[in-house]
Amino acid sequence: MSENQRSGIRIPVVLPVEVHWKSRGGRTRRVAGKTENISGNGLFTCIPVRPPCKTTVTVRVLLPENITPVPVELLCNGRVIRWNRSGEARGMGATIDEYEFRPART
Repeated sequence: MSENQRSGIRIPVVLPVEVHWKSRGGRTRRVAGKTENISGNGLFTCIPVRPPCKTTVTVRVLLPENITPVPVELLCNGRVIRWNRSGEARGMGATIDEYEFRPART
């Protein structure tokens, strides 16, 4: 995806995330990482594993407790659309098809 194809303004923010998806064999996978940036229609995360492009993912973003009166998380459902180039830190770009804010689970 080229820079011109991105429709949302990306906000650089580093927050802890969990990324969940089903492997081709149907096994649930989960990895922890950090966001690099978020927009209204997508996000870029640094995670140690590469789900294939077009894989449906759920991304749980933990919001800092110092900005909310109660622990809150952003839960996003979307699809993997790209990986950064080899030789760079592993990073996954994903669209956000739907999202919700909810109390963080402990």
